[in-house]
Amino acid sequence: MPEKLNLDEKKQLLTIAREAVNATALNQPLARLDPHDFSLTLNDDGASFVTLTIGGGLRGCIGTLEAYQPLFLDVQKRAVQAASQDPRFSPVTPGELARIKIEVSRLSKPEPLEYNTPGDLLTLLKPGEDGVIISDGHRRATFLPQVWDELPDTRQFLSQLCRKMGCSPTFWEHNKLDIAIYHVEEFSE
Repeated sequence: MPEKLNLDEKKQLLTIAREAVNATALNQPLARLDPHDFSLTLNDDGASFVTLTIGGGLRGCIGTLEAYQPLFLDVQKRAVQAASQDPRFSPVTPGELARIKIEVSRLSKPEPLEYNTPGDLLTLLKPGEDGVIISDGHRRATFLPQVWDELPDTRQFLSQLCRKMGCSPTFWEHNKLDIAIYHVEEFSE
């Protein structure tokens, strides 16, 4: 994981995300962000996920696994997408804004996880620590490390991840998947 963000950088990213969610719900233009207003760390290419919740329930979550633009811009883009483009939800409405809580996850670069048998995954994966990406050809799915809170059993975690990828829950037990892990630095309002 790159150097951790300081408190001011975290506050700036949460402010960017909040303003982007509000502008999206209110159908207003996004704030134009000046790179000079941000630290070198926030100007470095970064990958992020933005998660929106209401009363502890998921309201939207979108991110990227690949760092290809400055982190401050990536957070703004993911906030807009979480508020308006998560296919599981309708776009956020102005009436929901006061109840939405925003969480930002900054991702490390994914690293391939080498394993021999599906059973190896049960000991290699670290619940609560590892974000997991599974791939099979053109299909791919990921769970952030926070998902371990809801699915602490590794078998169940992998089964639900296979389901998310559009496969049967036991797909991981019978097929050699490409697996990568990553870590996150998460913070919220």
